[in-house]
Amino acid sequence: MLDTLPHPILDDSDSEPVALHPQPEGDAELLDAYSRAVAGVADTVGPAVVRVDTRRKDARAPGGGTGSGVILSSDGLILTNSHVVAGAHEIRLSDAEGRTTDARLIGEDPDTDLALVRANAARDLPSARLGDSKRLRRGQLVVAIGNPLGFESTVTAGVISALGRSLRAVTGRMIEDVIQTDAALNPGNSGGPLVSTRNEVIGINTAVIRGAQGICFAVASNTASFVLGELIRHGRVRRAFIGVAGETAPLPRRFALAAGIGNATGAMLTSVDQSGPAAAGGLMRDDLVVALDGEPVTGVDDLIRLLNADRIGRTVAIDVIRLGRLRHFTVTPGERKSGKK
Repeated sequence: MLDTLPHPILDDSDSEPVALHPQPEGDAELLDAYSRAVAGVADTVGPAVVRVDTRRKDARAPGGGTGSGVILSSDGLILTNSHVVAGAHEIRLSDAEGRTTDARLIGEDPDTDLALVRANAARDLPSARLGDSKRLRRGQLVVAIGNPLGFESTVTAGVISALGRSLRAVTGRMIEDVIQTDAALNPGNSGGPLVSTRNEVIGINTAVIRGAQGICFAVASNTASFVLGELIRHGRVRRAFIGVAGETAPLPRRFALAAGIGNATGAMLTSVDQSGPAAAGGLMRDDLVVALDGEPVTGVDDLIRLLNADRIGRTVAIDVIRLGRLRHFTVTPGERKSGKK
């Protein structure tokens, strides 16, 4: 490749050459800071990322697949995607140093495309921690680690492009509060972590849009934390169902002051199933949910967390901001079946 450095020019007095485009002071330091941030994440969280290989005995869909996972406890609890391990007869894990072990499925939740597996014979494994996805901001630097297309321990970096997206799971249900990023992801990254510069896992990489460039998605860590707890306790996730889809949205301060609440954000209902409990209770599209049974709702992740198994079949109070005014409704959730939106 030809030299692309700026060429000097001489003036009429044969003075010393000067650069056409001198390097601005501080650029080297900025680049070093960026590089240090990405390298620090790779060094800290990278050892906790594993390759997940599966084999299936289903005669209709023989063979296997490859994905990624992240170790969340030193005794071998690993979070990955449901679609990576779905239907697997055998699960095998490989770490960055080439060590391998078999694993067993603890539980999965196809509605959020998350699954929990445990490594067999695991001792004192390097682990990562889940962060608070509610603290994320658009434009924030993030790092993805995984095994795309079989290339192990691959690190890519990008920014958070958008927050509060919805993504349809294989069950047909919408996964709410999804993170959009432009960090490069490919098949094999599925189940691997999306990490902040604080070395916290703030998402589980789950999908790319075929044919698009720089549009990739991760399940938010707050959703993952809720699912993780349910899978550890019950092996599955039971949820209350009210028949809505939503996104996290800001609450204008004047409305919050008028309503006497401390919310800066809430869960905006983007659609309401007319045959569901929410519609029966009077909720409408564009309502901003700010509380459920007296507990603040500051985003979709709060709404998902509060609609737990304990509220199935029990009437709950839901407070919303509608046209700038605080309104109160009661809704009786049902139990969400697989595939319900």
